[in-house]
This record gives sequence, C-alpha cells and structure tokens, in this order.
Amino acid sequence: MTALREPYPPIEPYDQGMLEVGDDQQVYWEVSGNPDGKPVVFLHGGPGGGTSPTHRQFFDPAAYRIVLFDQRGCGRSLPHVADGADLSANTTDHLLRDIELLRTGLGIARWQVFGGSWGSTLALAYAQRHPDRVTELVLRGVFLLRRSEIDWYYNGGAGQIYPDLWEKFCAPLAGAEPGEHPVDTYHRLLHSPDPDVALEAAVAWSTWEGATSSLLPRPEHVAETGEPRFALAFARIENHYFHHRGFLDEGQLLRDVHRLDGIPGVIVQGRYDVVCPAASAWALHRAWPESTLCIVDDAGHAANEPGITHHLVEATDRFR
Repeated sequence: MTALREPYPPIEPYDQGMLEVGDDQQVYWEVSGNPDGKPVVFLHGGPGGGTSPTHRQFFDPAAYRIVLFDQRGCGRSLPHVADGADLSANTTDHLLRDIELLRTGLGIARWQVFGGSWGSTLALAYAQRHPDRVTELVLRGVFLLRRSEIDWYYNGGAGQIYPDLWEKFCAPLAGAEPGEHPVDTYHRLLHSPDPDVALEAAVAWSTWEGATSSLLPRPEHVAETGEPRFALAFARIENHYFHHRGFLDEGQLLRDVHRLDGIPGVIVQGRYDVVCPAASAWALHRAWPESTLCIVDDAGHAANEPGITHHLVEATDRFR
C-alpha cells in the first residue's frame, strides 16, 4: 500500500477582510495560496463550526487560490451568536447569497467547491442553484439533511452505538414535552432566558458531536467543542437549521441532483461515520454518475482522520 497523503504545510492568508452581506451582518473571509491559481472555496461544517488554519492545508498552495470564510454568526464573522446575534437572517438562502457576494467581490468567475458535513449540504445546494459557477465538487461526510438523518443522530439511532455519550446528550431533556423531538426541546433550551440553562444545553449539544465525530476518541477535540463561546454559537446555529429542516424541502438535494450534470466530483466517506452515515453518500453517488466515491474503511466523520485526509488531498490534487 502506498503511503497516506498528508496535509500540505501550514500557510498564512495574503488577503482577508470583512464582507458586508446585509442584515447588519459581516462575514469574515480570507485568501491564501497562489493569487493566480485555480479558485476554490471551502465551506465549513456545523452549521456554526467556523474555519481554522488547518483548512487551508487540503490544497496545493502553488496551484490553488484558496478562499475560506466563516458563515454568518460564527468564527470571526459579526455579530457572533454567542453575543446574542439574531438568527432570523441566518438561513440557507442567506448563506447561498453570501457565497455569491464573496465570489463576485473577489472577481472569480467559477470555482471548485469543497465542503464536509453541513459544508457538503451547502455545497450541493449552491451547485444546484448555480451550476455554471462550479468547476468541481469535493465532498466529505455527506449530509443530505433528510428527516431520517436528523432522527438517526438526534432521536436515538446513534445512541445505540454510543449509549454512554447519548445519556449525557439526553441529560438536559428531562423537562421535554411528551412526544417532543429532541431537536425541538433543545431549541427551547438553547434560547432560554436563563443563561445557565442555555449554556448547559449548548455544551451538551456541541460535545455530543465532538465526541462522536472520529472513529477513535479524541478528548482534546471534545474539550474544544465544550468551550462556552464556541458551544453557544455552534449549538444555537446548528439547532436553528435542524429545527427548520435546513430551510430545504424534504429530499430536495437528491431530487435536484440532475442539476449537477456536467460537474465532476469526489465524495470521501468514512465507513464508520456515525454523524453522517455512509448511506447518504451512497445515495448521492448512485444518483450522480459523474461522482467518484471513496469509502474509507478505518474512519469516522472527521476530516483530519488519516484516511479521510488522504483522499481529500488526492481529490484536490486530481482537480488542480
């Protein structure tokens, strides 16, 4: 077996700023790599996860003009949800418009779109709305935002694999209404007027995902997801989207997959991904003939698991 590909060395952005997108929102953006290289935009997960310097390292900096941005309300974008930013102007349509504002503002005609987890959801929605703007798609941990996927992860399915962690996730739900979906109960808790109640719910929601995202435990990552400012933004934004079913029609991303005709893509999927099970990646691949599916047999959901990273770097090298 050939050696696994590793991320490219760390680099710093050569340009960055805050994009005024309306609704009193400012979106942080940055560009690194080759100013004359092939444009690629990185769509982070969550929603609410934000970008980090390691996200630049999936791309050959000599070949790519690498665009990262923090979606509304999280990361370095303003106002931050942990500071009380309003979520009424934070929907999938808003984010798709923000991506287009960023593209045109940077003078980019077409670009590669790279996204994992919720980033794959947003990438598919963007490519289906603007297929003429997309050269390729690179997707990881596919999430189609169907009701079955929400139920699997937040209504007991994944808890069959992680019963100890599921018990912690369920701890704040003691006061749930009979028959109420956990996502909806958490929605009330995360917006409680009592800041202690909201923070307890945010940490439980965020660390559930942090603890189940990799095949093997990563306590340092769980600790990062439990940091109060991160957890409040991550949990409130993510829950907001899932409470509203992603502001998408049920099954929309598979229904409209024909709009990807002519767009090649690579799907990288961990075999033991509990957050976004492989069935969704398989369904997308079967419906999208121009896609290549790479199933990593010793990986879960996280992009920085060795086999996942290997295939992501291979994919961006293939398209450079």
